[in-house]
Amino acid sequence: MESRTIVVGDIHGCYDELMDLLNQLNFGVSDRIVSVGDLVTKGPKNREVLELFMKDSRFSTVIGNHDLALRRLWNGEEVELKASQKEAHRELKADKDRFTPYLNSLPFMIDLGSHLVVHAGLRPNVELHSQTTEDLTQIRTLGEDRESKDGTPWYDVYDGEKVVLFGHWPASDPRRGRMALGLDTGCVYGHQLTAYTIETDELNSVPARRTYDSS
Repeated sequence: MESRTIVVGDIHGCYDELMDLLNQLNFGVSDRIVSVGDLVTKGPKNREVLELFMKDSRFSTVIGNHDLALRRLWNGEEVELKASQKEAHRELKADKDRFTPYLNSLPFMIDLGSHLVVHAGLRPNVELHSQTTEDLTQIRTLGEDRESKDGTPWYDVYDGEKVVLFGHWPASDPRRGRMALGLDTGCVYGHQLTAYTIETDELNSVPARRTYDSS
């Protein structure tokens, strides 16, 4: 079987569902998993997800806004954590000296040739090297408040040369733009964990085992 590049939506500590998804996909030794970020917070098994991505070279990820909050805190920055981030910090802080170098190594963007992986999105008509950290990890819409759910979604306007695969903004079905595909289908909220296989242009999903976060 040819090797596959499989891009998976926000995991948020949903390790068991990730295993379900890999089983459904018959994930093999020559395959590769790329995550859109937010490996941790809100779900039950943040440690297991981090350990997997750190130890298995087939797994890579961009950094999500929740991962970034912990990275900043553990690097000594003044950070106002959300409740779910505080909980993840309590779970992981005993090993933060081991986890911090890994989080520090994570990029904001992974170029897969025909596709780009980012956590939240790109600001249309801005060169890749000029995209801000805030846009890459937080953007939803194009108004004054990039995190607002009201307004024009960035992916409705984006028309770059490469298809952007992103997460951050959960929806019951993958969000679609002409050159963008959103893979966060809200597993941690009791919905689904979704993956997109680049070589076959196929989507696969598994149901959440339960609702872990209701926010």
